[in-house]
Amino acid sequence: MVNTRRITHSLLLSSLLATSCFATEDLGIIGIDSTTIDDRFHSGKTEVSSTATIDGETVDEAHIENLQQVLQTIPGITTEIKSGDSLKIHIRGVENQRYMGEKPGVAVVIDGVPVFERTGSVNIDLDNIASIKVIKGGASYLFGDDALAGAVIITTKRGAVNKSMVASEFGSFGYRKLLAETSFANDSLNGRIQVSERKSDGYWEDSEYLSRYANGKLQYYIDDTSDLTFGVEASHREKDSHGTVEGMTQALTDPTSIAGRDYSRMYDVDLLKLFLTYSKDFGNNSNLLVNVYQYGDDTQFVSAPQKYSSTGTVVTDPDAYTTLNDYHQVQRGLKSEYRSSKENLAYMVGADIRNNIYENKTSYLVDFKTSAYSSTIYTAGTVTGENKTVEEVYAPYLEVKVPLSEATTLTLNGRYDNIRLDYDDQLHALSLQKDFDVYSHRIGMTHTLNDSATLFLSRSTGFRAPSIDQLFNGTITLDSKVLNNPDLKPEQAVNYDLGLRGNFPAWDNTLTYEATLFWLDRKDYIMSSIGQYTAATTTNPQQYQNIGGMRSKGFELSLQSNSKKTFSFDAAYTYLDAYFTQYDNFYLGLGSPYLSTYTQVQYDLTGNTVPRTSRHTLNLIGNYNITPSTVLSAELTAKSSYYADELNQLKMPGYEVVNLLARHSEKWGDFTFDIFARIDNVFDKFYFNTARSSGDRDYNFVYNQEDLSLTVNPGRVYTAGLSAKF
Repeated sequence: MVNTRRITHSLLLSSLLATSCFATEDLGIIGIDSTTIDDRFHSGKTEVSSTATIDGETVDEAHIENLQQVLQTIPGITTEIKSGDSLKIHIRGVENQRYMGEKPGVAVVIDGVPVFERTGSVNIDLDNIASIKVIKGGASYLFGDDALAGAVIITTKRGAVNKSMVASEFGSFGYRKLLAETSFANDSLNGRIQVSERKSDGYWEDSEYLSRYANGKLQYYIDDTSDLTFGVEASHREKDSHGTVEGMTQALTDPTSIAGRDYSRMYDVDLLKLFLTYSKDFGNNSNLLVNVYQYGDDTQFVSAPQKYSSTGTVVTDPDAYTTLNDYHQVQRGLKSEYRSSKENLAYMVGADIRNNIYENKTSYLVDFKTSAYSSTIYTAGTVTGENKTVEEVYAPYLEVKVPLSEATTLTLNGRYDNIRLDYDDQLHALSLQKDFDVYSHRIGMTHTLNDSATLFLSRSTGFRAPSIDQLFNGTITLDSKVLNNPDLKPEQAVNYDLGLRGNFPAWDNTLTYEATLFWLDRKDYIMSSIGQYTAATTTNPQQYQNIGGMRSKGFELSLQSNSKKTFSFDAAYTYLDAYFTQYDNFYLGLGSPYLSTYTQVQYDLTGNTVPRTSRHTLNLIGNYNITPSTVLSAELTAKSSYYADELNQLKMPGYEVVNLLARHSEKWGDFTFDIFARIDNVFDKFYFNTARSSGDRDYNFVYNQEDLSLTVNPGRVYTAGLSAKF
């Protein structure tokens, strides 16, 4: 049931905040940069946080298979490729230590719709991107929960001119893409419809995937000052294992993971995103946006490989699994923002109201035993879990910009989140509730040094509320080795940015840059009392507590030249020092946790480097415009060494990878043809997409490189394609 008191409270607080911001001198017109709904207002001149923007044309011209291939051009971004075009995004090393289905610590918003999938990753239609904006540093002052390290805001394409396009791509490992789109525009309407399909057999064993998209956007101009935009995106995805191998020996001898089985496989995902946005201009400097949305995610997959049949016989079928996981979630919400710019003040007030429903059901697929000698038979069809969580969010937020002088502007942001969690376990007739009130803020300044250089600095915060599982783990699991902690507090992150952005002439070109020093602190973040992914015992039970600490500090530099010149380049460099400031409770498990010989050794990991964070990362792209319609590009990505584990005992080597891309465009009458060829990993470099470890995986009481879980890069990959616009 909708809580009208909370809605009224949220909207009233927004109004009160708005009316409190009307006193300063006449210092020139300024504008609001931030928004959670639309990117049309972004100016960047007075942006106090480190940001980066990639336009849709850049994404299209890169002819990528997954978003990681363009996000790596932004300093501070790291990604974990799940499979195909599915990935998990991290910023500044936050949450790099986690690799299961946890949230990434980054808010992902598409057309104003917060997007979170049950697998922890994000699936994005790469052919429907108009722009990508990345805000680095805590961003809960705009986006609320889980924006610990920043936000990725994606705007999809809208109709602009009467045109159509068909395209086809093909490549290594059976990769295929087919696409068709059409758009139109007149005095009262513009619209766009697109359908596409991507599929691949995959490099790794059981890594095939299929992605089908159908999306559209229709914008109706009500009058000269207002419009309505309706958007829909439906997708169906089938994907199998991402090809993890077990240990360094298998990585070298069986990189495609023919032997062995992943714990979870055979994902079937249906996504449906709907939104309606109303926009109204009031004069030249004021605007109202109202956005309502629904995002649905239906995910099924299997887990827990079957080892024994119901008679105790060893099962060798690689496709035999014991458990079906059935997840359904629906995210519904309303967002509203009013912004205004005056000669002495700019402000935005907003309200964010959400109602999210998460339903989980697990059941057995087959009859089985857990060992050859067990007398217990688990029966197919048995429901082992069935629960629903309802999450309600009521959040007003505010941004104010005040010019302190002709060169200096002060920016203030604030947001209050009231979060209510209601949990119902249908299997055990259990109901649980918890509420949180969280405040987030940002304060920053910009100072214009001259026409081509602006100094910026800011302090911003991010938070993550505890989940029902973390609060009441013992009650939910009915496991005596797991304890509740209803007193958990929301995690907090504080980020400081000090940077310089601008441009300068060089080599008959104009170079645009942003250089940022950053410092991000997480204190009392939520983690298990015995360390991540360690099995609990009767003598060492598990409880989630606010006991973790992490710090990320470093330097980020982006540098771009004018792409219209004969020779141009883009460079992105990150120096990242990410380490634990509090982690004295890690227990390394040795041997099998199912046997009495299982032992645990305690370590204090305070000061250790956060896993999978390279100290140095460089991305460099050089472009040669052979003719106005023919471009040759070369890309270098280099990463220094990193640790695969929190213990910092398993160090992985760095690597350097070179990619090549050639594009040519030809116009014949009303048709424009584009052809491209791309080679990734030109020199067939052997390295790992992902490397992780947290314990004695092979149960031999020795912790070494054979306990690694590794995903080997597929090596040299070819892609080519042709498109026709008319």
